[in-house]
Amino acid sequence: MPLDHYVTLGRSGLRVSPLCLGAMTFGEDLGWGTSVEESKQIIDRFIDLGGNFIDTANFYTKSHSEKIIGDHVGRHAARRDRLVIATKFSGNLYPGDPNGGGSGRKSIVSACDNSLRRLQTDYIDLYWLHNWDVHTPIDETMAALDDLVRAGKVRYIGVSDTPAWKIVEANVTARFRGWSAFIGLQIEYSLLERTVEQELVPMALELGLGITPWSPLKSGALSGKYTRANVGQVKAGRGPFLEPFLNEKTFTVVDELETIARAHESTVARVALAWVQAKPGVTSTIIGARRLDQLEDNVKGLDVKLTPEELGRLDALTKPTFGFPQSMQPIFPSIHNGGTTVNGVHAPTSPFTLQKGEKPY
Repeated sequence: MPLDHYVTLGRSGLRVSPLCLGAMTFGEDLGWGTSVEESKQIIDRFIDLGGNFIDTANFYTKSHSEKIIGDHVGRHAARRDRLVIATKFSGNLYPGDPNGGGSGRKSIVSACDNSLRRLQTDYIDLYWLHNWDVHTPIDETMAALDDLVRAGKVRYIGVSDTPAWKIVEANVTARFRGWSAFIGLQIEYSLLERTVEQELVPMALELGLGITPWSPLKSGALSGKYTRANVGQVKAGRGPFLEPFLNEKTFTVVDELETIARAHESTVARVALAWVQAKPGVTSTIIGARRLDQLEDNVKGLDVKLTPEELGRLDALTKPTFGFPQSMQPIFPSIHNGGTTVNGVHAPTSPFTLQKGEKPY
């Protein structure tokens, strides 16, 4: 699938490229990241290849990420209007100001205006709640976001890093009140992070939220750069995010990715991205390329089509163990189906089922 084969985000009409350019590393303000010049080159190359979806946040690299995007494309109306620019609120840039972050109305309106200023645009295509603010009622957040949509400052809204039950409350509340509802779900999702498959992924499928995974290579652990052979020898640029995952479990997954990559004449990173792209509900995977060559390599992941057998091998290596109530689901067909087959699922009757000749009380 080329980068210019667009897909609609969730149950909306917003067309986005199947890979999204993540801009968290734009700017070197945190001591690591991508220079302004190379960030611009990455943006240009992504657009040249057909990509139209760029994701940032108000406090990435202390707000420099938004400014880089604004300086390079936001101020040029013709270029900006061809792009889907997404940014986030919740992050607090202002020490000592309790209303500088979170999801209250005061914070949201201020954050939106500041993002518009830095991005040098008069509208945000997709405005994400960055992470759940436990101190703010969700109806206050949704009402404030709907006001921004009605004012024309925001086109669509999405949600990131929030429990499934809270997202359901938000969207059901919005729909009953005629407000804009979340159309996208941004979550960490990779071969090494699959706990989202217990609640968040099924919720997104049920409500029609398009999933945009972040960290599909688990901060580089699945990039192919780190192996058993060089463990401890290759310096990790994002050490605290990466080093806890350089272990036997990861290396076993990397070994399998290498085997599959050889069969496809591809790379470990591309195969890991192809696995994420193949998961149900995934619309556009966020790739956080820090260098131009990483972007070139990651985009080629769209060319990798894994077979059901290869997907099965990778799934089996990292299959998550679900807690209650999903842990009970295997026995439900016996309880529900009375020994029949329903939608292709068959199970013997449970011991509680009436036997031949018995009658219910």
